[in-house]
Amino acid sequence: MERNFYVVEIGDVPQWCLDTPVPVAGGTLDDPWMFVEGKLVPDPGPLKTKPFHHGEMRTFTVANADRTPIANEQVARAFRELAPDDVQLFPVDVEGTPERYYIVNATRSFKCVDEKNSREVQVYPPDGAVPERVGEYRSISGLRIDTSKIENARVFRPMGWEVALVVSEEIKARIERIGNTGVYFNRVTGPHASNEG
Repeated sequence: MERNFYVVEIGDVPQWCLDTPVPVAGGTLDDPWMFVEGKLVPDPGPLKTKPFHHGEMRTFTVANADRTPIANEQVARAFRELAPDDVQLFPVDVEGTPERYYIVNATRSFKCVDEKNSREVQVYPPDGAVPERVGEYRSISGLRIDTSKIENARVFRPMGWEVALVVSEEIKARIERIGNTGVYFNRVTGPHASNEG
């Protein structure tokens, strides 16, 4: 049976924009990108964030440019129940709301970008402006993944294109039932639809 997967994208809906999480004790995280690299991270301790743009509170969103996934208790429970081996959940206090939120860290990544079936894949060339990134992905549109390379994962990031948080159809369906998200889900398996970017 074919397994369908979806990348989590920022939704074009009115919503709050949360700042990069920081330690409750003060200062900044040594590596604010650690939650988007597709690997286990050490417990960062108590964290907090605040809206830098106030808007409608959402059950699931991504924070700032680093795209850290932040979920309320219901959405976090969906990840906890459906993908316990694929995620870490770290509590984060959101200023202005008593509701508990969690950073969702995908702990697995796979070399699974299907370059042949993705709409367009660009890599950094050897004669480009950033020689240290030669051969790495520069951009991917119409991403497709090869599901034969992701083992039994339900949540992961594609190696080399970790900006993409990929979830299974079961997780997508559960989150959509919860509703009020600040994200949408873009399919990354199967043939391209005519309206896909």
